[in-house]
Amino acid sequence: MNKNTILFNSENMEAELIADIVRRVYLALEEKGYDPIAQLSGYILSGDPSYITSHNNARSLIKHIERDDLVEELLRSFLNIRK
Repeated sequence: MNKNTILFNSENMEAELIADIVRRVYLALEEKGYDPIAQLSGYILSGDPSYITSHNNARSLIKHIERDDLVEELLRSFLNIRK
């Protein structure tokens, strides 16, 4: 049995959740023949969920993420910065 204390990091869990949702939405858009980058960009800029297909529940999934959290996580990922 491991007697070390495990540190719970909710920020890492949130980042992983956001990354998983974005990947799933990206794949759903791609499967339906859309340009995923253009569609996700349109959604981020406008907040209009109709940019995201309902295929594979992608529209519902993306709504679980606040757009400002999504933009922050995308920037952190792009710049390879972790808190």
